[in-house]
Amino acid sequence: MSPEPPRPLPPLQPHLPSPLQPVSDDRFARHGVQLLLKRDDLIHPELTGNKWRKLAPNLAAAAGRPLLTFGGAYSNHLRATAAAGRLLGFATIGVVRGDELAGRPLNPSLAQCAADGMRLHFVDRATYRAKSVPPAFADAYVVPEGGSNSLAVHGCTELGRELRDAVDLTVDVAAVAVGTGGTLAGLAAGLAPAQRAIGFPVLKGGFLGKEVRRLQREAFGGPAGAWTLDDRFHAGGYARTTPELEAFAGDFEQRHGLPVERVYVAKMLMGLTALTEEGAFPRGTRVAAVITGRP
Repeated sequence: MSPEPPRPLPPLQPHLPSPLQPVSDDRFARHGVQLLLKRDDLIHPELTGNKWRKLAPNLAAAAGRPLLTFGGAYSNHLRATAAAGRLLGFATIGVVRGDELAGRPLNPSLAQCAADGMRLHFVDRATYRAKSVPPAFADAYVVPEGGSNSLAVHGCTELGRELRDAVDLTVDVAAVAVGTGGTLAGLAAGLAPAQRAIGFPVLKGGFLGKEVRRLQREAFGGPAGAWTLDDRFHAGGYARTTPELEAFAGDFEQRHGLPVERVYVAKMLMGLTALTEEGAFPRGTRVAAVITGRP
């Protein structure tokens, strides 16, 4: 008897293409630069921004198998994966960095994962770095930390295509925060030849350029699109902040009525504002800041 074909995923009704909104900001306007906000945070109430774009093709490939992925105690990726499992009715397993967390009260992020049905498996840091799949979950479909693999890169290519095909607001430069590199790798590939992407790493270390190139090789066979990184705005590392970053984010919220997520979005917006004030963009440039998530 031939096996049953995989059942299609139930629709989640994502809002695509996500809105592209011009905003008035004197820090850009006085340099002749138009700031646009690419509102990927509005794609779905629970699977926002690059999380939706990276997870969707992997969920289709998983075809109902349990999905296993990796993350730290405050991972947005773990929360998005757990929410997808609840919404679509499949099992999720989160391999969590830090075996000392086992048996302790869960923080709000991990508590939400558990409430959404994710099975949490805590491992020590050395085991976590190996990213090996525990034998008990050998039948699971594996998505890497942060969700970045070749399928995810192809999913994020659609983000670049949406900016390439924007009719009313021509985009010259697209800016995005960079955690594991998948969003930037796909975004750049989807843009038109005359457009370029800038990534703002939220981790220190200077290794993300190598990761973006690796992901593009796996997804496309080689480099795709024009992109650069500016690693001056990580504020000390992942989930780190500074008084300057907090002040900037609070000011941006007041100016534009947009709640600014601190781990990724605030760093990207701060970097983009600094580049504009440094004269990095010719007058007449339209810059799209990709809002990848909500607080």
